[in-house]
Amino acid sequence: MSQGGGAQKQRTGYTTGSCAAAGARAALRAAITGDCTAGSMAITIPRGDTIPVPIKECTRTGDDRARCVITKDGGDDPDVTHGADIVVDLYVTGRPDEIEIDGGEGVGVVTKPGLGLEIGKPAINPVPKRMIVQNLREEAAGSFWDSRGIRVVISVPRGRELGPRTDNPRLGIIGGISILGTSGIVIPFSTASYAASIRQNLDVAAAMGEDTIVLTTGGRSEEFARNAVARGSDDDDTGAKQKASRLPDHCFVQMGDFAGYSVRESAKRSAHFRKVYVVGFVGKLAKMATGVKQTHVKGSKVDMKFLSGLAAGAGAPDDVVRAITKANTARHVSEIMSGLECAPGFFEMLCAEVHKHMKNHAQSDIAIEVVLFGFDGSILARAGA
Repeated sequence: MSQGGGAQKQRTGYTTGSCAAAGARAALRAAITGDCTAGSMAITIPRGDTIPVPIKECTRTGDDRARCVITKDGGDDPDVTHGADIVVDLYVTGRPDEIEIDGGEGVGVVTKPGLGLEIGKPAINPVPKRMIVQNLREEAAGSFWDSRGIRVVISVPRGRELGPRTDNPRLGIIGGISILGTSGIVIPFSTASYAASIRQNLDVAAAMGEDTIVLTTGGRSEEFARNAVARGSDDDDTGAKQKASRLPDHCFVQMGDFAGYSVRESAKRSAHFRKVYVVGFVGKLAKMATGVKQTHVKGSKVDMKFLSGLAAGAGAPDDVVRAITKANTARHVSEIMSGLECAPGFFEMLCAEVHKHMKNHAQSDIAIEVVLFGFDGSILARAGA
């Protein structure tokens, strides 16, 4: 599969949910008929289309049982589960019209609320479950279900290894990966999937009763934020001293390039969240300061004219202002301005502009604080509540 991308097409893939559905359908066919020869299995995906999913192995393991192995193909998306085997063991049972779906080795277990899944159960999302059920019912004739049912067990041999490389640990999913997918296919660098991940992070934090969210631009800014941002403050509203404490993992949400969206989604949950931090380095914040909501390098550029105007407003001399106009990157600007005693407020002004736009994106009175980190982890400036 591929999709248009200007002069270059990117290859789409299929979700872990599609792998599980295809494996279950192929295994059912093998269990009933003994036919294990299919090189691929066509499955119905949520929008009603059919897609072929390659089968790596299919074996009838006994009377009324079979195993199917499918290698996850994420296409051109940077997916940590790409290349992982999804194993489906299927058993025909004597429970009429019943389909049981369970997780085996390498499928994570839910330990926190907010995911729309039962705590203590395998992390198999509702859409993949519906896909599995639909494809099993399409594969077997109606009379099959009069006296029989199906038990499906999904395993991922490398799941325990891959789980920590996903957001699962911070979401409270332990012991492996999730079986995911809302559309059945993986679109490279999908905005929709990233946005869904952000919402899921926020929902978990809300369900855990947290009142503070830290939106970071990536892993490095999150690392620095963990040491700089804490729950609580020196004084509460009554002036009483309040001890700050470290925030748990699920309070940190990597918004990546989706700054405006992340702030707006946080604000929608203002019944839960008291404060939102927006933290990052000068490159992303320089874009946010001009009102850019989506800061991907291909979709927006650092406005050197804007930054030179801030420098002039902070009192920088004309030669410095001209140098900023011709700077190569925002980091270059940061290097020019760092330690410039004649313009000490430049970074504070930058943060103040970010804060102004983040408040506009939020469209609510939720407290927002912007924190700008230097590349050594020091805080260059901050603005807001």
